[in-house]
This record gives sequence, C-alpha cells and structure tokens, in this order.
Amino acid sequence: MNIVIAEDSPLALKVLRDALVAAGHSVIATTNGQDALDAISEGGSRLVISDWEMPVLDGLQLCQAIRTSALPAYVYFILLTGNHSRQNKLEALAAGIDDFITKPFDQAELTLKLRIVERLLSTESREMVIFALAKLTESRDSDTGLHLERVQHYTRFLARDLDGRQGFPEVNDAYVNTIFLTSPLHDIGKAAIPDHVLLKPGKLTPEEFDIMKSHTTLGARTLKTLMERYRNASYLQMAYQIALTHHERFDGKGYPNGIQGREIPLCGRIMTICDCYDALTSQRVYKPAFDHKKACGIIREESGTHFDPELVAAFDRVESQFDAVRIAYKDHPPTEAAA
Repeated sequence: MNIVIAEDSPLALKVLRDALVAAGHSVIATTNGQDALDAISEGGSRLVISDWEMPVLDGLQLCQAIRTSALPAYVYFILLTGNHSRQNKLEALAAGIDDFITKPFDQAELTLKLRIVERLLSTESREMVIFALAKLTESRDSDTGLHLERVQHYTRFLARDLDGRQGFPEVNDAYVNTIFLTSPLHDIGKAAIPDHVLLKPGKLTPEEFDIMKSHTTLGARTLKTLMERYRNASYLQMAYQIALTHHERFDGKGYPNGIQGREIPLCGRIMTICDCYDALTSQRVYKPAFDHKKACGIIREESGTHFDPELVAAFDRVESQFDAVRIAYKDHPPTEAAA
C-alpha cells in the first residue's frame, strides 16, 4: 500500500516511516500538510497518516483540502494525536478524519489499523466493476467524453454540502460515498436504445424522443432485477432511484412518471442538477459549451421549476468546486470525423 506521512517531528517521522517500510508498505514522508497534499494530488496514495499540529497546513486543514479536492478515489485519513478530549475528536471527525492513532503510536495498534484500511480499500473492486459497466454503456456514444467522471465529483460535492443541514437527515458520509459510487449508472438504460435514436446528430422526432426517454425505465428495470438477486447490495437501491428519476422535474413536468417535489428521491434531485450542469457546460456536435457563469445562471433561473430550490442553494455554495472539476476533466473538442 502507498502511504503518505505528514509529521514535522524528525524523530517521529523516522520511527513511523521505518515501521511502515518494515511492514512492506511504500512511504512518502513529508514534514508539512502542503507537501503531503502535493504528494496525494500526484496520485497513487490512498492512505494518509498525519500529525495534527504542523506548519503550512495542519492535520485538519490537510484533511479538509483532500475532501474538497477532485481526487479520482477516496483517500483514507488517520490522524496522529496526543489530544484525547471529546471536543477535539468531534472537531476532527467533522473535518473528515476517518480514524485516530494515539501518540506515541503502538506498533500493534498501527498494524491493526492498516489491516482495516486495506480491507476497506479492497471494496474498490466493486467500484471498478460498476464504473466499467457504466463506461461500457457510455462507449456507444463517443460524444460524451469524461461525463461520468465529472458527474461523480459533482454529486459528491453537492451531497457533502447537505450533510448536517436541516431537512436532509439521510445524508451522511455513507450517503455521500454511495452517490459517488452509483451516479455513473444513471444512463445505463441507454444500452438498450437503438443506434438510430441514440446516435442521431439532429433533433429527435416525438416518436424517437419517447424511445430515448425509455432509458430511465429500462435502466431501472435492470437494476431492480439485480436488487432482487443481490439483496445485501444496498447501494443498488440508490442506483435504481437515480436511473429512474434523474429526468424528473421539481414541478412534476419531467419523465418517466411526472412525480414532483420531495416525491423525487434526493439522489435523483441531486443527479438532475449535476447532469444538467454537465450538459450545459459540455460541447456537443449540435451545441457549443456554455461557460460556467451562464450554466449557473440557467440553473438558478430554473430553481423551483426544473430543480429543487434547496439544492440550487447548495449548488450556489459549491459552484466553484463544480467549476474546478469542469476544468480538471475537460473534454477535447469533438472532431469532424467523430461527428
């Protein structure tokens, strides 16, 4: 496992590094939070072990920076601390810390913690299968670029903003991670849409649009079958809701069922904003890409009609993070050959 250490005490850094290397891990040792963040941003590390008090960025600031970055995968964060007060632990958990190790650390405790992390990260194989399945569906339409990657991050940022806010009791760390995991399956039903409809470069006829709209129910039907077969895979419930409801509108004028307001599951309402923002800011053979400012204006104008007003307010709070993802995962312009 690749591990980044952030510790400003030379002695503590050496002891921890030596223990991890002896256990067979690859280690990047840093002495402040900013260097650790730079190392993580370069990719390859899924675990950070950080001291709390450090120069430049302390442990909590480092964790908060990681949690708000558009990293390709979840980074597990263990905080080294000698402070055992309840208030400090609550503060650390609120910042996104996953676990604690008491200073000076105990080798047996460290070994057990690392086994837990390895076990948790091994679930990534599930994520890989889900994303590969979504990518296979998307590959039929070469015009979508990095759409799935972008909407994953958009949904995570929007859901995370709701965590702890009044009116959204279902949102917690598990909810945020699950919507990140399952959002790529929103268009899985397009695998069953005929090429003459899915790949048509011009405007669809009413009959063709009816066929296209059926991707919501076709995808939901597929995922419901999986839910019935694999009853312990609770994340499939959210995937099913997203696939079925991500084209519903807050005013009830969407499809396939014309439900409205909070009848639409929260994950579907989140996906609607994220999917629409990505459509607005992406270039297609039939439309130019709108800039971030114009896309934000359209979303605000449609608050209460297309979109849930409370989620539009959340979007306003995190729209700079949407813009950062849009830039980081920008598509290359479609070529004439691709068109």
